[in-house]
Amino acid sequence: MIRAPAKLNLCLYVGDRREDGLHELRSLFCPLSLADGIAISAADERDEVVSPGVEGPNLAAAALAALRAAGWDGPPTRVEIEKRIPVAAGLGGGSADAAAVLRHLGGDRGDVDRIAAALGADVTSQLEPRFALVGGAGERVAALDDPAEFAVVLVPQEEGLETAAVYAEADRIGVLRDAAGLEDAERAVREAAGSGASPLEYAELLVNDLERAALSLRPEIAEALDALREAGAVAALVTGSGPTAFGLFPDLPAADQGAAALPPRYAGAIVSAPQRYI
Repeated sequence: MIRAPAKLNLCLYVGDRREDGLHELRSLFCPLSLADGIAISAADERDEVVSPGVEGPNLAAAALAALRAAGWDGPPTRVEIEKRIPVAAGLGGGSADAAAVLRHLGGDRGDVDRIAAALGADVTSQLEPRFALVGGAGERVAALDDPAEFAVVLVPQEEGLETAAVYAEADRIGVLRDAAGLEDAERAVREAAGSGASPLEYAELLVNDLERAALSLRPEIAEALDALREAGAVAALVTGSGPTAFGLFPDLPAADQGAAALPPRYAGAIVSAPQRYI
């Protein structure tokens, strides 16, 4: 079984839209112990990708098809995904699955980065899941030392949010940074996180520029953020384009206590920790 870790945006600074239609960003990516499980085996006649209980387009299937289109000539392959990462939750589950397929089947190819980038901005960073400072539209990945201990409580929402809709709302309400602001943010985050400190030590830098847009579309997320703070989170914000809210705690026992202190309507909260790079 291959693990495809969820991705937590500890911070997300967003700039203007680029010529290719994507937004320039700077983000601190942290893979989590929360992960999908992927089983890859031989298929009878043709490739197949199945994810029980999940409907709609599958990025892992697109990854396998892209490998074929690029000349990969492996035998017919079956990919079965056990979804543990909430869907459309801002946790990069689809990108993680696609990256895991590329990593396992095409790891010795020289064009995997190119294939990943064509599939989506987050797929490149998930090819080698590790703590990293990400730039561009997600294609520039600078690995950092693993952070010191912390844990996280995730509060997913019943209904997901489309990334494109959140970015469109961010454009509408005007929460984006200019180039100088992005560079200042990157410099501050690199200095704070580059030494392996716990994110709790630089909580003032943990900002998500898409949070206002996500809250504009789904105001109920604010209630989850407030609940996390009341439960003892040192910092609470939205991850990625949302709608998942998360709170940071010093360690897993504290996160367990925090999750237990949440109101009953958040009984689906998930306690997780950083996935250490090996």
